[in-house]
Amino acid sequence: MSTNKVLVVDIDPDRRALLSTLVEFVNCQPIIVHDPSLWFDDAGELSNIVMAIVGDCGDKHQTKQLLRELVNHEARVPVFTLELPEAEVTDFPGILGSLRFPVKYPQLSNALQQATVYRGHHEPRDSQQSNIRNLVGNSRAMKAVQKMIDQVSDSEANVLILGESGTGKEVVARNLHHFSSRRTKPFVPVNCGAIPAELLESELFGHEKGSFTGAITARKGRFEMAEGGTLFLDEIGDMPLPMQVKLLRVLQERTYERIGSNKTLTANVRVIAATHRDLEVHIAEGRFREDLFYRLNVFPIEIPALRERPEDIPLLINELILRIEHENRGTVRLTSAAIASLCRYPWPGNVRELANVVERLVILYPYGTVDFDDIPEKFQVEGEDLPALVAQVIAQTPKPKEIQKPQSVEKSAVSQSVTDLKALPEDGLDLKEHLANLEYLLIKQALDEASGIVAHAANKLKMRRTTLVEKMRKYGIQREVE
Repeated sequence: MSTNKVLVVDIDPDRRALLSTLVEFVNCQPIIVHDPSLWFDDAGELSNIVMAIVGDCGDKHQTKQLLRELVNHEARVPVFTLELPEAEVTDFPGILGSLRFPVKYPQLSNALQQATVYRGHHEPRDSQQSNIRNLVGNSRAMKAVQKMIDQVSDSEANVLILGESGTGKEVVARNLHHFSSRRTKPFVPVNCGAIPAELLESELFGHEKGSFTGAITARKGRFEMAEGGTLFLDEIGDMPLPMQVKLLRVLQERTYERIGSNKTLTANVRVIAATHRDLEVHIAEGRFREDLFYRLNVFPIEIPALRERPEDIPLLINELILRIEHENRGTVRLTSAAIASLCRYPWPGNVRELANVVERLVILYPYGTVDFDDIPEKFQVEGEDLPALVAQVIAQTPKPKEIQKPQSVEKSAVSQSVTDLKALPEDGLDLKEHLANLEYLLIKQALDEASGIVAHAANKLKMRRTTLVEKMRKYGIQREVE
């Protein structure tokens, strides 16, 4: 379970029980307070409390006192009330909103999203982590991952994150940094497989002016940029052997030199590495150093493939839609049949592939409801019984309802194909922006279907490889495998 906590204050035991279950369902730890006068004793430290829900406190005077203390507390806990009379809360502008009982899953998820945004704007600037994202999932495998993060995050041990492409290895690395004592220092990621071998040493250690052809100025390396913080070495299995020797020396001695310099620099960084490769096979084949493997593999964390935790897919779909809504890029709703089909699909691209599908559906069916027949044919899987736990999660997913469309979105601007666009919105549309969105999604789909191999994706899109690389750079799409 996540270290994030939700404070619940209510004298009604039935309401407390329901809220406790819901809070656990959204992957947070409930802090239940039955006596409002003792709320701080029961709540304890407020630093990890992401939201407070205040319900029936017995009388309005006690309610106002509690709300006043929460809103004015130095921890700036976001507060939501639970069906309180408006007269009791009008004096407290720090309250973000009100929840209606019985609270439903989407209602609580939206409240958590608002609370997260509120905390982001009210935390000290040096403690903000704009790139941190929670690990979504209540499956046994993901709870084990979350427990390991809790255990090792505040230590100095090197961590090796293992898992297929698209499982969220960088998300785990960012969580390890965020919950460590180094969280106020930089988190610096490096994709070891995306940097040419001859440039990797300069990228990691930096260089002095004139140290090699093209070095027209001095440049800091990633170790120097990450000083005091965390260096994330993604796809460490693709690092060339000569570079592995130099990295091992830095990990052992905690010192290094820029290229072209004889000045020794100290490396006060925590190293987290990740790979989708089987490093023990690489060691047997002589492609990875055994001593480096043992130096990195102090605390291994293996991320399960999405097909191994289908019960998390409904939660992930909801989280992905909420992110898109938060970015004001539209929304969509999926029926139970559509979600069940996505739960049956094996997801070779894992969470990254699921995110691409959700983003595609938002563009194809903006502010609409997606049924089984509406999802791309590739993902229409039927006839197989789902595990009981998966079926239970889908059954608990709220039924889709009519979505309030923004006034500017009267008709779909982008539909299943360009030729399906029969009418423009009344206010018109930005054609360049919509075509760019469509091109972005098609490139990501081609890369997913080509397992990240750029040359194969270029063939699918009937374009030159160099052209595709330029477009990937334009849209900020990282290549995964070459």
